[in-house]
Amino acid sequence: MAEQKTILVVDDEQDLLDLIEYNLKKEGFDVLKAEDGKEGIKMARKHMPDLVLLDIMMPKMDGLEAVEVIRNDEELKRIPIIFLTARGDEKTEVEGLNKGGDDYITKPISTTKLISRIKAVLRRFEDNEDFGNRLEVHDLVIDKDRYIVTQDEEEFQLPRKEFELLYFLASRKGKVMDRQTLLNQVWGDNIYVVDRTIDVHVRKIREKLGDEYIETVKGVGYRFKE
Repeated sequence: MAEQKTILVVDDEQDLLDLIEYNLKKEGFDVLKAEDGKEGIKMARKHMPDLVLLDIMMPKMDGLEAVEVIRNDEELKRIPIIFLTARGDEKTEVEGLNKGGDDYITKPISTTKLISRIKAVLRRFEDNEDFGNRLEVHDLVIDKDRYIVTQDEEEFQLPRKEFELLYFLASRKGKVMDRQTLLNQVWGDNIYVVDRTIDVHVRKIREKLGDEYIETVKGVGYRFKE
C-alpha cells in the first residue's frame, strides 16, 4: 500500500472518532469523519475513500442501512467496508456480512489490532485488483465495476460473495484453490465461517451459470476450468 489511503470513519461517539483518527494518522492514513450514516454516505460520495469503517447503532441512518445504500450505489459499491460496533451477537454479524461488509469487528478492540485488520482488508482488496475490473473467460464476461456476469448476452447480478468467489476462481483459472484459501481471500481470515459456506456458494453459482466452469477437486477445494 505505497500510496496514502483515505479511511472514512463513521461513528456517533466523538471520543472514539478522535482516538481512531489520531492512530490512523500516525500510521500514515488520511482520515475523514462522520457521525451518522447519512453524513457518512454524503462524505463517501464526495471524497471516494479507500475504506469505510462503519458503526451500526447510529442516529438518522444506522450502519446496516448505510451499507445497503453503499452497495447499491454504482460509484461506491466497490469500496471495502469494515463494521466496528458494540453489537456482538451472531445474528447481526451475519446480517452485516451478508449485506456487504468485508469484516466485522466488535468493540472494544485495541487500536493496534484495529489498524492490522484495516490493513488486511486493504491488502486483500488490492490483491484482487491486480487482475483488473473485467475478466473474459470461456463465454463469461465478469464485470467487477458492475458486479455483473454476462453469459451469451444474458446478464446475471450475483450476490456480492458469490460474485467475489467466482471472480477469484476465474482470475486464477486452472489453479486448485483449497477451501481455507478461498475463505481467507473472499471472506477474510478474521471472519468465522465454515468450509460448508464455500460449497453452498459454489452450488448457487452453478445453479445460475451451469456446472461447466467450476470443478470440484475432492478433498482439496475447487478449480476454475481452463
